[in-house]
Amino acid sequence: MPRSRVLAIIQAGGSGGRLDVLTRERAKPALPFAGSWQLVDLPLSNLAHSGISDVWLAVQFQGSSLEEQVANGRPWDLDRNHGGLRLLMPEQGTGTADEDGFAQGNADALYRIRDQVRAAAPDEVVVLSADHVYRLDFNDVLDTHRRAGAECTVVTTTVPSGDRAEDHAVVEHDADGRVTRFAYKPEQASSDTIATEAFVYDREVLIEVLEELHRELTHQADEGDTGLGDFGEHLLPHLVERGRTVVHAYDGYWRDLGQPHLYLRAHREFLTDDQGVLDHPEWPILTRQPQRSPARVLEGGVVTDSMLSPGVRVAGTVRRSVLGPGVVVEAGAEVEDSVLGADTVVRAGSRVAWAVLDSGCEVEADAVLEGAGEAALDDPDLVTLVGRGSVIGRGVRLEPGSRLEPGSTA
Repeated sequence: MPRSRVLAIIQAGGSGGRLDVLTRERAKPALPFAGSWQLVDLPLSNLAHSGISDVWLAVQFQGSSLEEQVANGRPWDLDRNHGGLRLLMPEQGTGTADEDGFAQGNADALYRIRDQVRAAAPDEVVVLSADHVYRLDFNDVLDTHRRAGAECTVVTTTVPSGDRAEDHAVVEHDADGRVTRFAYKPEQASSDTIATEAFVYDREVLIEVLEELHRELTHQADEGDTGLGDFGEHLLPHLVERGRTVVHAYDGYWRDLGQPHLYLRAHREFLTDDQGVLDHPEWPILTRQPQRSPARVLEGGVVTDSMLSPGVRVAGTVRRSVLGPGVVVEAGAEVEDSVLGADTVVRAGSRVAWAVLDSGCEVEADAVLEGAGEAALDDPDLVTLVGRGSVIGRGVRLEPGSRLEPGSTA
């Protein structure tokens, strides 16, 4: 039998406002993860290992921050004459007035590229977000979709420990896996089963439903807005009503990293365990990274339960932390329960705790970034965030939950 053609669309999202200063100058999928990777590396690697070679990366914000990282798809063998990786940027003057400019949600974004999807003529469309950490063979999801003769297949998981089902789309289904209820960020969850924001759609049905919803909703929307919003507002509920939406249950590690406390918590979960994601010999996370010298722990340096990227130099004390490429921790400095971006320097006598520092920051001698303790893992406002290229001056003290904009001096 002829093999079905699959198109994958990674939705890189908008400005990532919930991550505050960390995404002020970059697309959220370009955010570092576990020192050696960027978030976008994970969905691209999952698709590459699944043998899906037609991949569109839809970027709404700071596209240039992703363009260099994805390197035209080379790390994932997606730099091809036919298919391969394609970056989709917002356009003006290519559609009706309600399609001009930036999309107002991920379903809206799909509607705006429907003609391109129609022209590509895939059999199935895989749609996924770029700010989640997991390892998944999409062939398994496609098998579920095809066996069921589904119009839409929703990859689901059980809400992770410490997370809230109400922050996600809550899914109910019958014994045959058919979705019977889909509640998008409800006030009270009726189930601990949530959508992972990875879907498989029948191409013809997806375009048909998007256009049908647009006809119904456009008169209610503001100028420049199709009215479709996010997938959970109209698209998925409508598909569920049609009766041919099913679940594919995923039981591996999955985390949404879209908020500061979730970003910090996920990093802590990988400090001493690869969670079946990072070090799978047949499923490596592929990336584009500059070559650096090996990490070094110098005499007097102490490192416990931490992850050190290439180029790191530690002469101080590092506990339960992730250090990105080229990070320097001088003698007498302490870093605890934190994530430090590439080429950040922590000078002698300073202390960093329960904080996320972006790349190229400098913590001068005797400065203190005070920590909120374990409470920071449950409250995004208690995680100290320092934007890219910022300087915390000598002897300065930042309280828990402080925010420094990129390029700031405190």
